[in-house]
Amino acid sequence: MPSTVLRGRRVLITSGPTREFLDPVRFLTNASSGAMGFALAAAARAAGARVCVVSGPTVLPPPRGVEVVAVTTALEMCREVLRRARRADMIIGAAAVSDWRAQRVPRHKIKRGPGRVRLTLIPNPDIIKSAAARRRRGQVFVGFALETRDAAVNARAKLVGKGLDLVVANGPASLASGRARVILVGRDGDRRLTERTKARAARDIILEASSLLERGT
Repeated sequence: MPSTVLRGRRVLITSGPTREFLDPVRFLTNASSGAMGFALAAAARAAGARVCVVSGPTVLPPPRGVEVVAVTTALEMCREVLRRARRADMIIGAAAVSDWRAQRVPRHKIKRGPGRVRLTLIPNPDIIKSAAARRRRGQVFVGFALETRDAAVNARAKLVGKGLDLVVANGPASLASGRARVILVGRDGDRRLTERTKARAARDIILEASSLLERGT
């Protein structure tokens, strides 16, 4: 990677899971650890960027020299990203954001009873799509697609539908794992990466996104 591509540039990354509360003590979440988001942050920081990570709950220590904004819910993450996205040169949506949240969260714990409990879930905002819709000239937007089938096809649909420049497709095996096998889906085609550590995958993703930034895509 040319050392001048990201030097002094602002990179904004979302990372980790979100928690969507059902009552004061229970929530919906997923198995994301935040490892990929922090690996991307470390790779961008090593390339000279000024990095901010908007992170859902994680037990992992953040990389040195990286600003971390801790959030819990998707709505909180969306608010913090939209506050910062316009100033960033590269925005990477690596977080495993919950697609839904409870329509109503009671003030008190839902008590166990003999009957069924019905939950009404409503959609959360699409954070990376919302940020990309407000893009300014010269920004690069990178999304992630966690897929269980037709990964490249579904990732390309997200690339087009969300107005992104690059989508990283991976599978559930990457969650809470130190390794990843990804497909980089861009406007000019797809590139499959063999299984590798998340640190190495992150460097490759940052390299690809930096190339797009350099070209002024």
